[in-house]
Amino acid sequence: MFRQIDETTYASPQIEVADVAEAHAMGIGMIINNRPEDESPDQTPGAEIEAAAKAAGIAYVAIPVTHAGFSMPQVEAMQTALAEAGGKPVLAYCRSGTRSTLLWALAQARSGMATDAIAAHAAGAGYDVGPIMPQLDFLAAQAN
Repeated sequence: MFRQIDETTYASPQIEVADVAEAHAMGIGMIINNRPEDESPDQTPGAEIEAAAKAAGIAYVAIPVTHAGFSMPQVEAMQTALAEAGGKPVLAYCRSGTRSTLLWALAQARSGMATDAIAAHAAGAGYDVGPIMPQLDFLAAQAN
């Protein structure tokens, strides 16, 4: 269920409280929730995931992304969260894992990672960053 994007980042579809134990067993140090509350009636509320994460000693951050797209404050928040993880593995989730992967990609581009490397990492996890490649190129150019 957890797809590895790079050495320390995983993306996932919606997780349940029970999945937090699996994340803990894998050494996940932070869970990032990229799903807006009440997006779907069957989703586990973020507060329940947060409580389970904290009980397991895992940091929790909510950076909700709607289908309206990404904003620079969201990209910056993702960069900050990834930096605050201190090299510990991070699990980001949304409905399918796509928004989490795309937000990770935007944060990496803003940090200066080459866009071909970003695309390769995402593809290795089964995600396509093609739809946001112009934004990735722009952010990477600004970083370098």
